[in-house]
Amino acid sequence: MGPLTTEPVRLTGHTTTLDTTTGEVLRSYTTSGEPTGGLLTTCGNRRASRFPACSRLYAADTYHLIRAGLSGGKTVPDAVRTHPRVFATLPAPSFGPVHNRPDTRPCRCGTRHEPTDPLLGTPLNPTTYDYAGAVLFNAHAGALWARFTTYLRRELAARLGLTQKAARAVLRVSFAKVAEYQKRGLVHFHAVIRLDGPDGSNQPPSAHATVAVLTNAVRAAAPRARISVDSDAVGERELTWGQQLDVREIAAFGTDAEFSDQAVAAYVAKYATKSADASGTLDRSLYCRPCQGRGAILLPHGTPLPCTVYDGTGQARPLPRLAVARHVRQMIRTCWELGRLPEFADLKLWKWAHMLGFRGHFSTKSRSYSTTLGALRDARRTWRTEQAHAHPGLPERDPTTTVVVGHWDYLGTGYSPGAALLAAHIWHRRELERQFAAEGGC
Repeated sequence: MGPLTTEPVRLTGHTTTLDTTTGEVLRSYTTSGEPTGGLLTTCGNRRASRFPACSRLYAADTYHLIRAGLSGGKTVPDAVRTHPRVFATLPAPSFGPVHNRPDTRPCRCGTRHEPTDPLLGTPLNPTTYDYAGAVLFNAHAGALWARFTTYLRRELAARLGLTQKAARAVLRVSFAKVAEYQKRGLVHFHAVIRLDGPDGSNQPPSAHATVAVLTNAVRAAAPRARISVDSDAVGERELTWGQQLDVREIAAFGTDAEFSDQAVAAYVAKYATKSADASGTLDRSLYCRPCQGRGAILLPHGTPLPCTVYDGTGQARPLPRLAVARHVRQMIRTCWELGRLPEFADLKLWKWAHMLGFRGHFSTKSRSYSTTLGALRDARRTWRTEQAHAHPGLPERDPTTTVVVGHWDYLGTGYSPGAALLAAHIWHRRELERQFAAEGGC
């Protein structure tokens, strides 16, 4: 099954490996021979809060993807490490004063908060906090990033004294980013931004495109990126990035600097497996799937039919009963209220209420940055197939004369109660072994 998962996918079926030239059955497998009658396989979920083993695999893949775009490897030439690159953090703006400053200085409320204090990140005055603005920012964060990259290309062209068309002929902007939730429930982005030649990582950019030019362009593009939102219910809003923009050069390969390629790759990979639950909210959707959270099902001719599931509330779990902090519950409630407005229907805020409105991908990259997660998974899948073929002592497989025929059906997700206890014991033992090895044990 690979890495141990807390909720494996149970499958039933069979597979047969055939030599197409002779018709000989080289290998066969069926789940009917398994003690439980099924095959357990990994779920592939990236969230550390739900599936620790699968999330570690996702984080490892993300690390290699980011690292390859900084120092080469995985089809990326080693010369890419000489390209200008920076590590940028684009924060969320303020929607009202919150409890902050753990340990070092007194908070605005006059208290010195411990780092684990649940008040950190929550509004000083919930009645005046702009919850609508906070939810709308999360919902538009992905679009705001796209707008930022547009202005970044314009700023680079202006600093090089070129038209945008001419700039595209001498350089390309490549990036990889992840989203992270702050304690106040707002997302901000960590991004590796790199300048390449027009054909991508195989070429260096123009000699005039330096780290200083890239840094200044990022700082100028961030405040220019804006999205206007107009609604009778919430008024006119202009969504922007916060003022605490941070841009730092990524140090050369092999250095001990804080922002080396290895350190940045590890930092980005760590946040790729986190989700909204890191800020005290939920990792599962809250909306009723039959009615999509609307409380009514639209008939083919457009007439609404009241949904009887969950008493027609559209909520799979009643909001007052959610085991979350008051601040998080209010953000979820705001998602629900804004989601009922026709002007925000396209945002699907009911569907993303458990994510506090954020509906983008947590980890994304531009096409030419480096390899892809799919390519890394394909390589791992090929390796496992080769190992499975070599284990029973079969001759070397010829892909031109060998075919694998199989059929699989989905049985369900999760262990039986007894198997869950056994799996928990094995997981705990593996965790101890992993920690012991990481601490230098032998």
